[in-house]
This record gives sequence, structure tokens and C-alpha cells, in this order.
Amino acid sequence: MSKLKIAGVVKESITDGDGIRFVLFVQGCPHHCYGCHNPQTHDFNGGTIVDSGQVLEEFKANPLLSGITFSGGEPFCQAGALADLAEEIISLGKNITVYSGYTFEQLYEMAKEDKDIMRLLNLADVLIDGKFIMSEKTLLLRFRGSKNQRMINLKKTMESDGKTVYTFE
Repeated sequence: MSKLKIAGVVKESITDGDGIRFVLFVQGCPHHCYGCHNPQTHDFNGGTIVDSGQVLEEFKANPLLSGITFSGGEPFCQAGALADLAEEIISLGKNITVYSGYTFEQLYEMAKEDKDIMRLLNLADVLIDGKFIMSEKTLLLRFRGSKNQRMINLKKTMESDGKTVYTFE
């Protein structure tokens, strides 16, 4: 399995995607959004290095989980290791949600140069994209902190050659 640099985990969450979710907070973020609710995840030198197999075992300990959510920090800074873990989670019949400060369009462009970003985009079910913008903060949107952020159905989007398809709420 791969090595991951993480800030921590939440073993059960209902606020980070549909169903009961295991949330993995990765360490390191280039965005530094003003008002971020996880500023401790920004420093690429912080966090703890763990084996993704350890994360998988923690995940497998709870049969009630719907899936895993990759949050941060910026998950796409560790796309390869997260894609490896995503493959294992999918083999268990569970789903993948990824938060990113990048927009889908930015990630799609980046994926032309980085095959691991493309792997993670193809493996994940939902992408919640865009930086947190304090002036657009709202508590009324499901699973998002600011109005600019979108919930994207990645399976349908990738099937349509990158034409964005949104999830239904």
C-alpha cells in the first residue's frame, strides 16, 4: 500500500457526504483559503505519515459506512496514494467523495500532465470543488461551505468527456 501524510480522521460523519462516512483529512494545502475550517492542514511539513493499509483497516472495521471522504488539506496533492486507497474502498462496494479547492476544470487540465489526478477523478463518485470563499459562506448548502462550491457527479462527468454534470440534492 501507499504512504499518506494526514492531519487526522473522523471515523463516522454525516456532514461530509451522503450517508455515514469515514473522513480522511490529508495534510498540505496550497490554497490557504481565508476562513478555512481546517487551517491546521495547510502546512505540508505537518501531519503524520501513515500507511494507506492502516487507513483501510480502520475503514473496514465499521460495516455501516457508506464510503470514504477525502478532505484536507488538498487531496489532489496526494492523488496517487489516494487513488490506490480508493481502489481498495471501491472493491468493498463503497463510494468515494473528494473535496478540493481546485475546480473540476482545473483538475481536468492538471490531469493531462498527472495520471494520478486522472485516476482519482475516474475512481471518485462525487467531487465537491472550489475554494472556500468567506464572502460566499452559507450554512444552507448541503456538504458545502460557500456558494461557489459545486457537487459534481464525477462518474457522469467523466463519461461525458469532462462536461460537468451536477449531483441532485
